[in-house]
Amino acid sequence: MASKIPFVREMDFEYERAQQVSPLIRRLVANNPGPFTFRGTGVYIIGQGEVAIIDPGPDDDAHIEALLRAVEGERVTHILVTHRHMDHSPAAHPLAARTGAKVYSSTIPPKPSDCDALRLEASDDHLFQPDIDVSDGDRFSGPGWTIEAVFTPGHTTNHMAYALLEENALFPGDHIMGWSTTVIGPPDGDMTDYLNSLEKVRDRNFSTLWPTHGPPVREATPFVQAFIDHRLEREAQIVAQMRAGKTAIKDMVSVIYADVDKRLHPAACHSVLAHMIRLVELGQVETIGAPCVESVYALKT
Repeated sequence: MASKIPFVREMDFEYERAQQVSPLIRRLVANNPGPFTFRGTGVYIIGQGEVAIIDPGPDDDAHIEALLRAVEGERVTHILVTHRHMDHSPAAHPLAARTGAKVYSSTIPPKPSDCDALRLEASDDHLFQPDIDVSDGDRFSGPGWTIEAVFTPGHTTNHMAYALLEENALFPGDHIMGWSTTVIGPPDGDMTDYLNSLEKVRDRNFSTLWPTHGPPVREATPFVQAFIDHRLEREAQIVAQMRAGKTAIKDMVSVIYADVDKRLHPAACHSVLAHMIRLVELGQVETIGAPCVESVYALKT
């Protein structure tokens, strides 16, 4: 299934060194590689002189100092955060304290859990709160650049992507990544919201996607459509597993994700749970109580 998505994984970069990647964009990759972060958190600096920073990354002294060197002699006017995960938001306020910038993000609270969810490495930054709330369509500008907030719930309830209008480019955070599919982990992740957000991004026909993890995606529209197709095919696989008699998510994951690194199977359980919740809501699947990873599932007859 993964081979049907034209993943892009090759990156030319040096850790903690800002690189000009387009006329208006510089990227600095934090030294925090891992199974969920790929090569690390890509922090984007927009503009020259008066700049915005998107997803400042982890609260690491060496990383923050590298960011400050990258914008030395410039004024940081906006620190924009896509969502409150530990590899995206923790550096925001330390960086703001050093630069005088304000921190911008959606303030929609995460959904509470109805069951014991598996804790993922990219867990919530529970202490994060922005200075200024961001809503869909909000615009921020500086000399030569304009950024529009594009609400893309699904990976998290409050996930906000940012479009650089002058380059018809989108910074999709974790909503779309070039190197891998995105974890949709309930309760905060929602598969129906995610599919709707993918369609929203697809229909904008962006020229380039600049994910927080991994290299840019240059053929954005067909790439996003491939993600939609992948999710719907995955849903069909789950239904097929239930028709074959499997009732537990972990048993389904061991078959459906047999060719995926086993370290990512806990995350895969969350994605399958997200599909299960969607199928329950659509009336195609039933379970007793709230849908959870450990629940028993069956197709409705």
